[in-house]
Amino acid sequence: MKQTVFVYNTLTRTKEEFIPLDAPYVGMYVCGPTVYSDAHLGNARTYISFDLIFRYLTHLGYKVRYVRNITDAGHLESDADFGEDKISKKAKLAQLEPMEIVQKYSTGFHDVMREFNVLPPSIEPTATGHIIEQIELVKIMLDNGFAYEVNGSVYFDVEKYNSTNDYGVLSGRHLEDLLNNTRTLGGQDEKHGKLDFALWIKAKPEHLMKWPSPWSVGFPGWHLECSAMSHKYLGEQFDIHGGGIDLIPTHHTNEVAQNHACYGKNPAKYWIHTNMLTVNGQKMSKSLGNSFLPHELFSGDNTILNKGYSPMTVRFFMLQAHYRSTLDFSNDAMEASEKGFKRLMNAYTLLDGLQASSQSEVEIQPLLNQCYEALNDDFNSPILIAELFEASRIINSVHDGKLKIDATNLELLKTLMQTFVTDVLGLKNEQTSSDELPKVIDFIVNLRSEAKTNRDYATSDKIRDGLQKVGFQLKDSKEGTTWNKI
Repeated sequence: MKQTVFVYNTLTRTKEEFIPLDAPYVGMYVCGPTVYSDAHLGNARTYISFDLIFRYLTHLGYKVRYVRNITDAGHLESDADFGEDKISKKAKLAQLEPMEIVQKYSTGFHDVMREFNVLPPSIEPTATGHIIEQIELVKIMLDNGFAYEVNGSVYFDVEKYNSTNDYGVLSGRHLEDLLNNTRTLGGQDEKHGKLDFALWIKAKPEHLMKWPSPWSVGFPGWHLECSAMSHKYLGEQFDIHGGGIDLIPTHHTNEVAQNHACYGKNPAKYWIHTNMLTVNGQKMSKSLGNSFLPHELFSGDNTILNKGYSPMTVRFFMLQAHYRSTLDFSNDAMEASEKGFKRLMNAYTLLDGLQASSQSEVEIQPLLNQCYEALNDDFNSPILIAELFEASRIINSVHDGKLKIDATNLELLKTLMQTFVTDVLGLKNEQTSSDELPKVIDFIVNLRSEAKTNRDYATSDKIRDGLQKVGFQLKDSKEGTTWNKI
């Protein structure tokens, strides 16, 4: 059955029917991390949200080309056009090559994404791997009259662009308001206008990451990389462009301007933005002392946390809020999510043991339809999770003998849970850690020894054979029973 998906489009500020452009795939570009520090929780929320979108569109049968970049050059301390490159600064302090910093934090980012069961994108390009493409875009903007070169640096002319286009179309702000709220910064006198932004920056002699160009030895501006990479892998216009809501005022606004200046069109048809993460009602930030990293959340090694929470509990917590709503972290909220996640997964594990009856006191198809309706309405994961708790109630009632279900509805129930819990929400049972496994096996071996002592050989053999099936071999001797992994 064909599903009609409605998406909230930041560009139009309305929910629109999602109709892919006339292309063999759905193109989705999401702004990835700047790899100069550990991945923070706000970033994780964005990538978990887009993982849900990626999974659901794929489930519906779309062929999704998901591009998520890595920023490994050009992102300055101020997020503007002055200051030091963040990666270069880190490299100097650590006395390392910049690419050692990039490798370290890229690896850490990927490790965190695996912990959260976030699927890898189809393509993960880097800024340093696409310098040539960025230089070519600058040439086009210069040729089209929307950029100018001063002393080896190239800037985008915002006021000239706005004379024929709406620079604030994505943010909903007028150029006059932006100009009035922007102060002139020292050292930026070579720009023609206060809002002009760098496309190419001439490097100072001490700058570590720099490349030759027609204008100078330098490096690209931060905003340029996404325009270059999205164009290379998805074309002049693609379906979905996404990222955190904090990217709208500057980064995404400048991307729209760059693409219009080059190709005369908005790069994406649908713009999707995730909202911010707060802690006990306050914005998460280092200055407020209320920020923490994913690995601290897992271990509980932070003064804000009462204890550590598993990666799947955190993923479940994030999916319980709609991606466009503010998500407020608190220990109470995390503990409630932990209980809810366990309740959902406990019901999931009961499915295979349920027995079908000749008749059914419940119809699953309406519930399955409601699950699709939830995600078709702008990927509404909290409504979906509410429906999954209803499915869990049905599972528990059938397991307890309080409700009858026939074979047809039981198969639909299994399909519903497999589809939405595992495939779409990306949740999985968290098995016993490798550190605890020996204790578990020893406990089982002791139970078998007690059975043998009580001459209950049937149970003893059942335990031995069961352990062998899952990869553990027992060896009995006069000194006792030992085991090893097969």
